[in-house]
Amino acid sequence: MTTTFAQQGQVSYFGLHIPYLEHLGIEPVEIGEDTAVTRLTRRNEVVNSRGHIHGGALLSMLDFTLSAAGRSHDPVGTGVATIDLSSSFLSPGDSDLICRARCIRRGSSICFCEGEILNEAGQVVAKAMASFKMFKVK
Repeated sequence: MTTTFAQQGQVSYFGLHIPYLEHLGIEPVEIGEDTAVTRLTRRNEVVNSRGHIHGGALLSMLDFTLSAAGRSHDPVGTGVATIDLSSSFLSPGDSDLICRARCIRRGSSICFCEGEILNEAGQVVAKAMASFKMFKVK
């Protein structure tokens, strides 16, 4: 049986247990009305050969944080699946990072979200727009 609630000793990603995000070190910060925020601490396990946070980790951070904003109206009762994700990398991720996302429109079955990753100096490292298929979690 699969549960959507994080068990004791696991990180709760706004009500979900997501081992992949734990592995990357992405931390949930807050979820609000149509918004979500996560954090990623720069560690050797997630950097590329140049010492910057790997683009795949940045995309994972964007995908999750945008999807969390999309399900923020019902974080445990609504699931989402990524339909598309369009991203732009603007500068290297060479420090701890914060991702801020918001849901810009939610229909009955699809939501549209946008967000950005900021470095410690407040500069935009990456940004993305995504659409997600929403479904009820049983």
